[in-house]
Amino acid sequence: MQYLVTFLEGIISFISPCMLPMLPVYVMYFSGNQKSRAHTLANAGMFVLGFMLIFTALGLFAGTLGSLLTAHALAVRIFCGSVIILLGLSYLGVFRLNFLKGYSGEVKITGLFSSLVFGMIYAVSLTPCIGVFLGSALMLASVSASAAKGAVLLLLYSLGLGIPFLLSAVLIHELESMFDLIRQHYAGISRISGIFLLIAGIAVMIFPTR
Repeated sequence: MQYLVTFLEGIISFISPCMLPMLPVYVMYFSGNQKSRAHTLANAGMFVLGFMLIFTALGLFAGTLGSLLTAHALAVRIFCGSVIILLGLSYLGVFRLNFLKGYSGEVKITGLFSSLVFGMIYAVSLTPCIGVFLGSALMLASVSASAAKGAVLLLLYSLGLGIPFLLSAVLIHELESMFDLIRQHYAGISRISGIFLLIAGIAVMIFPTR
């Protein structure tokens, strides 16, 4: 179940109000002056690989930290579940976690390597919406008390975010009507996403993962 939850958190991160409106800008960066979809897909793939490397490393660290606290497994579950619930309440607008700031610098894509670096910068910057669901995924990785499982959980989170990104990078015009529909229902999506986090947080506190 944890694997499915983190994968879904990646997908929700993709359709969040912070990510989706910026998608045409990202695609423009990746396409440059070329119209080739292969060129755009290659740069987008390196971007996804960049944030995947950072997120997976964070999952490895979170899982390792959790494994060092196995003697306090119940306390870890309660703490991590509480953090996920707080993130859910923040996403629902009950209060704001202002420390989740996004990267506001300008990035110039000149090739595959710069796309990779851009992906790493994107991962480290943690935009407000991405930060909420990434934080939840990291809490799940910590509760897993396993470095390998933590890495796999964050890899799945990255795939949930990266797969629709890659599809959109080459099909952005074809999917424009679907994106417009998502934008029109952001309020409902946000409520469902916040409730999803609340349920995940409660489940972490109640049900042992091993």
